[in-house]
Amino acid sequence: MASMTDDCVFVASSGTRFEGRDAVREVFAEVLADFPDVHFGSDKHFVSGDRGLSEWIFTGTDAEDGTAVEQQGCDVFTFRDEKIVLKDTFLK
Repeated sequence: MASMTDDCVFVASSGTRFEGRDAVREVFAEVLADFPDVHFGSDKHFVSGDRGLSEWIFTGTDAEDGTAVEQQGCDVFTFRDEKIVLKDTFLK
């Protein structure tokens, strides 16, 4: 969260929008609780000006039912003053 602005926005792959540091922190904490062994691998990143892209493969085990999950995705970032103001997530 130290890398995000106070007024940051996270748009989940579902399209749900979370606004503000507290809301974003809460949804990130939920993901970590739901997938306690979460790992983002095979990652590639680039930044050009105030935009960035991060490609990754999400792996983890669902804490509720033990199902293994593997999902390819990416985050598109917008930066302001060297911090993330928008994190927009897409899944494949």
